[in-house]
This record gives sequence, structure tokens and C-alpha cells, in this order.
Amino acid sequence: MSDSLSIAFELSSSFGQFNKKIDRALSVHGISFTEFMVMHQLAQAPNKVISRIQLADAINLTASGVTRLLLPMEKNGLVEKEKNSRDARVSLVKLTDTGNTLYQDALATSQSCSDGLTQHLSSKQLTQLSELLRKLG
Repeated sequence: MSDSLSIAFELSSSFGQFNKKIDRALSVHGISFTEFMVMHQLAQAPNKVISRIQLADAINLTASGVTRLLLPMEKNGLVEKEKNSRDARVSLVKLTDTGNTLYQDALATSQSCSDGLTQHLSSKQLTQLSELLRKLG
């Protein structure tokens, strides 16, 4: 097996383990890590509004995948649709007040979980890892 394929397997395994742990931590808030990533993108977006296509690109899902993910979030009052005054074909999404409150709580949980998962890495190693992952992306 090539080095690059071994690295692909290791990355996939590491991501899977990280995702399971952070999903477990976020379950106290009733959301998954993927839903948290959606909320994070919305919280960081200008005017806290983003198109579904931009959201899909930001979290590496298809547009239809984002639509399926947003449906229960809309039903639970975490996100809502907003009309685009410039182009009715563009579907915008934003956090509700309830969604923003939940996001703030979940942010603390995910930060604590992430700190725990990376506690054995030095600051220099974290910087190097971040740089390497950006190069792969």
C-alpha cells in the first residue's frame, strides 16, 4: 500500500473517531457535529445569513444534503429561511434567536471537547497539523 493511501486511511479513521467523540459531547444539546458546523457557518457569516449553496460548500455537503440537514433544524426552530430581495431563486438561511443561543452553548462544549482531543499536541504541533490539513484541502 502506498504512503498516500495509508495517510488517507489514517485521516479517515482519525476524523471518524473525532466525529464520534464530538457528536457524543454535542448530544447534550440535541445536535450533531454536522449541525453544529452549519450553525457555526451561519454565526460567522456576514449579517448571519448565507445561501444554501455557500453553506453546502463550507461544510462539504451537496446542496440537497444541506437541504435535508436543514429541514429538522427548521422544524426545531434553530434556523429559518430568509427571502433574497435581489434574487428569488437564491435560498438564504439564518440562525433564529433560539438557534443562536443553542450555538453559543454548543460552542463552549465543542471547544472543550476539541481541547481534550488535542491536549497531547504542543502548540507548534497544532500549528503544523493545521497547515498540513489546509494543504491537503
